[in-house]
Amino acid sequence: MLHDKITNQRNDFQNKLSFRLVSENQAVALETLNVKGMVKNHHLTQAISDSAWSSFVTKLEYKAQWFGKTVLRIGQFEPSSKLCSVCGYHNKELQLKDREWICPNCKTKHDRDINAAINIKKFALIDQNLIGL
Repeated sequence: MLHDKITNQRNDFQNKLSFRLVSENQAVALETLNVKGMVKNHHLTQAISDSAWSSFVTKLEYKAQWFGKTVLRIGQFEPSSKLCSVCGYHNKELQLKDREWICPNCKTKHDRDINAAINIKKFALIDQNLIGL
């Protein structure tokens, strides 16, 4: 009973969020994630499994198709969070636990998730030949 309630809440949230993203944007850019490989990290297994990422992506893709919108994908090996979105410096020392970092090259302070989102958008547009480097 509780499991069903949680599943329904997750589906409701995913449906509302995917609808909002598709209705407010012409395109949505996603990073291809190796979820099966990620759940092998025992510290992340529960959080990853609870989030139901593949279910969300499926909802996003079919809604995008309904509304004639585009879902762009970048490869899982792009350094989206480790690359400075301002100057392009590749911070190879950045670890998963590092949520913020300062680029040693241009001194920009980055929130890891926001920086990754900017880079995912850039990579997706480059892959579509919509912008150059």
